[in-house]
Amino acid sequence: MNECSGKQRSGKIVSLEELSVLLNAARDHRKLVMCHGAFDLLHIGHLRHLATARKFGDLLVATITADEYVNKGPDRPVFTTEQRAEMLAALEIVDYVSIVDGPGALPAIEAVKPHYYVKGGEYENAEDDITGKIVAERELVEKFGGSLVFTHELAFSSSNLLNRHFGAIDGPALAYLEQKQDSGLADRVARYLDKIADMRVVVIGETIIDRYVYVEPIGKAAKANIIATLRRNEEMFAGGGAAAAGHLAALCDNVELITLVGDDQEGENYEALVRSSLPRGTDVTFIRRAGGPTVCKTRFVEPTYVHKLFEVYDMDDEPLSPDARDRLHATLAEKCAAADLIVVCDFGHGMIGSETVRLLENLPAFLAINAQSNAGNIGFNLVSKYNRADFVCVDAMEARLATGDKHAPLKELTRQVQGGSVNCPKVIVTDGKRGCYVADGFDADVIHVPSFGNRAVDTVGAGDAFFVVAAPFAAAGAGCEIAGIMGNIAGAIEIGIVGHRRYLEKLEIQRYLITLLK
Repeated sequence: MNECSGKQRSGKIVSLEELSVLLNAARDHRKLVMCHGAFDLLHIGHLRHLATARKFGDLLVATITADEYVNKGPDRPVFTTEQRAEMLAALEIVDYVSIVDGPGALPAIEAVKPHYYVKGGEYENAEDDITGKIVAERELVEKFGGSLVFTHELAFSSSNLLNRHFGAIDGPALAYLEQKQDSGLADRVARYLDKIADMRVVVIGETIIDRYVYVEPIGKAAKANIIATLRRNEEMFAGGGAAAAGHLAALCDNVELITLVGDDQEGENYEALVRSSLPRGTDVTFIRRAGGPTVCKTRFVEPTYVHKLFEVYDMDDEPLSPDARDRLHATLAEKCAAADLIVVCDFGHGMIGSETVRLLENLPAFLAINAQSNAGNIGFNLVSKYNRADFVCVDAMEARLATGDKHAPLKELTRQVQGGSVNCPKVIVTDGKRGCYVADGFDADVIHVPSFGNRAVDTVGAGDAFFVVAAPFAAAGAGCEIAGIMGNIAGAIEIGIVGHRRYLEKLEIQRYLITLLK
């Protein structure tokens, strides 16, 4: 009879600190076995793995990764931390369950100091683990005198079961991904990621401060037809060009941001905010617009569901003064001379005028363009103002405005953008939750790539994330379909992040692709 007999199931779930104390007394006369994972959907493969692990010793500890660190893409885990812990605790063969508030098993190994740390056979070849964690875990286990061992039981994939049977991915996306499962897509993407990492990338675009003021509606004002709200708190994010550079830094080791800011507002230092937000090693050059503000978009947000009630723009979108324009052009000439990829995030707030467009068109690097339509410029900032580009990415509305075609199907519209004034061979037109249409060469078929994300927390910045992740894949020669797939993944991740609380990470992009293909 094991030491947990008679315990209430909930009594098996303990903190790592409690677990360490509980096991200290047992370690000298009991062999401790530990398994770690997400255990999102408990299935027969998990059961056999745990049963085999139990045979290595006397006490079996199962530890799980807390929700926010389950790095398998948007909408995962399907089951909460508490639910996953409860399912494991219900198994008689499991003696203790603990939750790791971090991205890996190292804190749990430190607490348990297992005699045997048991992983599935898919981890036996350390080179196949893109996280690189298995090596660090083995070293820590061995430091405490334990051994890393593997089971070779019937293998099932929680991700595959969730994708196919639990509505984690909708029908069109599932059918599309089934065609890609045996195509070697993940290996090709891994090779392109290695190539992309060495690119010298220059990002050009205004800094946009995204300010979220969280308010709770308290009712209609007594003497006016407006909704009264109670202010709670606020967050401020470095968006626009700063966010684009932040996302790109996840994929590319050499990223330079050239961005436009205005005069500091009272009590604010937006340059400091941008510098502190960008990943370490990302260079930034500020072009200052004297006498005007940094573009700031203040959104008043209902916090429970992140519903935006209305927004206020602070900006000066007049063309740059000759002095500011000359400084911008000198900076572009200097910084872009050795670039492999130039990513233009044209937000239409005054930074990129016609003379700057002509300069960009004549630079030798691969030129990726997004000309954004937003409330502050709609109808006046069209991608058709560019006569040359190597890659264009716009959303459906931006494509319709640029072509003047209100009704054409998006497949046809994508071809119109490709052959329009920009005359660009590589074009992607995004369509939100319906995915995107990609054209890779003037004679190639236009292909539809479905969307992979279902749960939208906040759509701010999703289109920008799509563009800046797709652009280096297009520049690396991956083809627009792969660029569209990776852009869709980036967008799916971004809609699960409030504002720009964090930027994308390379590992989460890779792991989400692998999850999709299971």
